[in-house]
Amino acid sequence: MSRVFVIAEAGVNHNGDPARAADMIAAAAAAGADAIKFQTFTPERLAAASAPKAEYQKATTAPEESQVEMLRRLSLARGDFRDLAAEARGRGLVFMSTAFDAESLEFLISELDVTPLKIASGEITNAPFLRQHTLSGRPLLLSTGMASLGEIEFALGIIAHACLHPATPPRRREEVVEAWSTSEGRAAVAGRVTLLHCVSAYPAPDASLDLRSIDTLRATFGLPVGYSDHSEGITAAIAAVALGAPVIEKHFTLDRSLPGPDHAASLEPGELTEMIRAIRRLELALGDGAKRIEAAERINRPIGRRSLVAAQPICRGEPFTADNLTTKRPGGGRDPFDYWRLLGTPAPRDYAADEFID
Repeated sequence: MSRVFVIAEAGVNHNGDPARAADMIAAAAAAGADAIKFQTFTPERLAAASAPKAEYQKATTAPEESQVEMLRRLSLARGDFRDLAAEARGRGLVFMSTAFDAESLEFLISELDVTPLKIASGEITNAPFLRQHTLSGRPLLLSTGMASLGEIEFALGIIAHACLHPATPPRRREEVVEAWSTSEGRAAVAGRVTLLHCVSAYPAPDASLDLRSIDTLRATFGLPVGYSDHSEGITAAIAAVALGAPVIEKHFTLDRSLPGPDHAASLEPGELTEMIRAIRRLELALGDGAKRIEAAERINRPIGRRSLVAAQPICRGEPFTADNLTTKRPGGGRDPFDYWRLLGTPAPRDYAADEFID
């Protein structure tokens, strides 16, 4: 199989500290990740002042704090992102960041040249934002947590419409549906979008992961489907690769005991390294699906297979029978596939016990 693109999701696990964010870049590079991803937002443009925090956020941050107050603590300045992008690229990583408002997205595109663009699960119904991402002309990773198949299809319709009609946004929902229904719209999306199966719980319980949805999404929409993993441990991510996921996104942290909303659902650096090593081994193990005699096993063929041999002394002219004919290792002699054809036929010469049949 082709190489899986592994995104080490730093998110906001830097806790608003650019030095910790830089350390996370170093850890992701050391672990063997392909990319590191952050989150870029202006808190007041992401959440209303009255917006509550999710229960999992309340459990790991100050409960009296509002969502926007939490976001202020976790945000980084534009200059920080410039420095982090340079640091990541200097270490051979693809620098990524998920935008959560139009201005942040424009910054990532025009100033940091971020590609591909990741669209968070919570933005899948944010039609203007989907359109803005699409008009960038860049590859898109669309996360599907909390979304129904119908919502995913409509989001793809928004993207298709933007591809087909870049100058004119849709006025009616029917225009969006029509754009996705056309072969031109689907072809445009197919060249741009990778879906990410995701369960938006932190951490996501094993029973909720439904990894077979990777196959469902692939069959339903005809698009590559990766996996954004919020479960504990590395098992689900590795299983997703076995199911054909070309992209794996996994949260990580320098220390799971740190305060903050996402640390508890994140891997520590050693675990991230272990996951990536397992994925690379699995890539080799999955192969290309062409059943063949592999070079590694060819030497064992004659040792592990059998040949037809005399089970007891056989005289010339004596018929071969089930009593005097058997199979034993090694291979390389008369093929056991000929066993029934030989039964009842006369032996062409004398055979000692254990002697190979001609």
